[in-house]
Amino acid sequence: MTKTRVFFVTDIHGSERLFLKFLNAAKAYKADILVHGGDITGKTITPLFETEGSWKAEYVGSMRTATTQDELDSLEREIRALGSYPYRTIEDKWSALRQSEASMDEVFVEVMTTNLRRWLKIAEERLKPTGVKMVLNAGNDDLPVVRKILEDSEYVVYPEGKIIPIDDKHEMASVGYSNMTPWNCPGDLSEEQLLSRLEHATSALTDAGNSLLNLHCPPYDTQIDVAPKLDKDLKPILTPGGEPQMDHVGSTSVRHLIEKLQPLAGLHGHIHESRGFSKIGKTQCFNPGSEYTTGVLRGLIVNLSDKKVDNYVFTEG
Repeated sequence: MTKTRVFFVTDIHGSERLFLKFLNAAKAYKADILVHGGDITGKTITPLFETEGSWKAEYVGSMRTATTQDELDSLEREIRALGSYPYRTIEDKWSALRQSEASMDEVFVEVMTTNLRRWLKIAEERLKPTGVKMVLNAGNDDLPVVRKILEDSEYVVYPEGKIIPIDDKHEMASVGYSNMTPWNCPGDLSEEQLLSRLEHATSALTDAGNSLLNLHCPPYDTQIDVAPKLDKDLKPILTPGGEPQMDHVGSTSVRHLIEKLQPLAGLHGHIHESRGFSKIGKTQCFNPGSEYTTGVLRGLIVNLSDKKVDNYVFTEG
């Protein structure tokens, strides 16, 4: 009987601490395959200003100074750990960059892609000799160039729109795009466009009922698609008691597909605060959540046998 252990995480948003923990999870949890569900890159640059032989940076609310190469390297590691990209510069150059959105975008793409390629090299060096398969998908928050870099990797499997064998009994289809969000992210689509991608990605499954669906966006109206309601300024709307009003923000297209195909499991993310489990028909749907700003890796172990999910465990560490 086939026995396979999948370790799933999502939404690490550039946190190098989480990425390294993800790699280490293969050994720690005895996983056969590592799967990341989307939103792998970070969102911000942290400038490090050179001043008379030292470097300074405002980091997590305080000004930090590095006077030696070791201190500078350590500071950059701390910045990458929680998902930002360090960028060495001088204050005049940084001020000029901030006046040009195009120039700032160019710098961001440069530091982000350099870091991602470095991550892929680390993953290949550490995991390829072990035989562990690693699947990394881009999410709705990742720029299009991220998808190209992942696809060009000789070790990491980029799964978007493809059927990936998990083992000799199970397949996985993946879509990292999302329904529309208030932030108009690069991978946001209308429900009609998303449904088209979902149907295309799953059309070649040989046994949908024995498959996994790695879909970044969770299904609508479940326990794993709940997020605060936002006003026009993207601030949470509060109840009279001061608590955030909550709403279901998942995808109706994802729900429709799951209801139709009834796969073994749906692996989802996107809604960081909606960690949990829901069942749609016979399909078990999971969202491990994300706490990338704290350095805590939230994950999910799924143990598969020939025709079922034997068991699952949410992880945190």
